[in-house]
Amino acid sequence: MENKHLRWVYLFTLSIVWGSSFILMKKALVGLTAIQVGALRILITAVFLAPFGFKSLLIIKRRHWYYLTISGFIGSFFPAFLFAYAVEKIDSSIASILNSLTPLNTLIFGILFFGFGFRKRQLFGVLIGLTGTILLILKGAELNPDQDYFYATFILVASVGYAFNVNILKKHLHDLDAFSITVGNFVLLIIPTFIVLWYTSFFETFEVTETSIKGVLYLTVLAVFGTGLAKIMFNRLIQISNPIFSSSVTYIIPIVAITWGILDGEKITLMQFSSGLIILFGVYLVNRSK
Repeated sequence: MENKHLRWVYLFTLSIVWGSSFILMKKALVGLTAIQVGALRILITAVFLAPFGFKSLLIIKRRHWYYLTISGFIGSFFPAFLFAYAVEKIDSSIASILNSLTPLNTLIFGILFFGFGFRKRQLFGVLIGLTGTILLILKGAELNPDQDYFYATFILVASVGYAFNVNILKKHLHDLDAFSITVGNFVLLIIPTFIVLWYTSFFETFEVTETSIKGVLYLTVLAVFGTGLAKIMFNRLIQISNPIFSSSVTYIIPIVAITWGILDGEKITLMQFSSGLIILFGVYLVNRSK
């Protein structure tokens, strides 16, 4: 299959997988703490990838490891914790909408730090997207006073990390295959993850109960499919397309996540839905071909 067709297959597959990841996080948080969800997600992914990826590590050159380290932390490590804390405090469907700001941030930081060009239309799209974000957060805080919308900023910070990660992969790791990048990222994160679990007394305080086991099972599905396999596919997508197209996977993620959220009893108001559409329209303007 040609790359121009294959990239669309990757895009929609990732949308379904990552769109489902928000409800999996929500279910895992019933039996686990946010810091446990973040750390175990990374650790399970690393354990899953390591047996298959040992040979891939041998082809990674010394110059790659610097960028793999940065990529691993800003594209996987910190976002895993930020999303877990955010989904614990706000609806998973709202978190998915805020995540759709990633293409806007990809454009902004691509211009500021990586020398990518832009059009006036794209700048206009950024402003529209930011307007939708402000409305979504303010209206959400007003309609759901029981939810702490301060944690919505965690999603915004994570999307900035994703944006930097996409640009780094495209500019500095384009000559390394997607599987090696993914395995390298998570192998580097094993020790930091163990340190987090150790200092939070996980190995001493974790109790095996029916609820915690269910949480681990949900998290395992998330780690294997939503992190491990999806990361390989996403890294490959970046290589056969461009940063803005790759990050536009977040266009469709909210549709999947909102569907799961409604099925799970979450409610989304017309104003929140309209704010989400404003964000997506801004993202569309950023990504639309000339």
